[in-house]
Amino acid sequence: MRHKHGYRKLGRTSTHRAALLKNMAIAIIKSEKIETTIPKAKELRGYIEKLITKAGKGDFNSHRAVFAALQDKDTTKKLVEEIAPKYVDRNGGYTRIIKTRTRRGDAAPMAFIELV
Repeated sequence: MRHKHGYRKLGRTSTHRAALLKNMAIAIIKSEKIETTIPKAKELRGYIEKLITKAGKGDFNSHRAVFAALQDKDTTKKLVEEIAPKYVDRNGGYTRIIKTRTRRGDAAPMAFIELV
């Protein structure tokens, strides 16, 4: 049972899960909308919203913190200079999850996750 467990394991090891979230965060920052399974989208929501909140300060240290999480220069620059300033006056809720369909191969529930 889950009882107050803090995160979804997504059937992966901790390093694989960290890499998955990092790559999905890079994808959502680049395209601002991706389609994935609902559990992955719900786990990504917390990860990306914390990054946007950090990037909202816009100073050098926030730039370093975001780069440490993403390890991608172009994406970090886009997040800190373009995306985060749009949400400075907003207290969280930077993403939206929209349930879409059931994937044909394995019947996994799919959803779009996008920046608001």
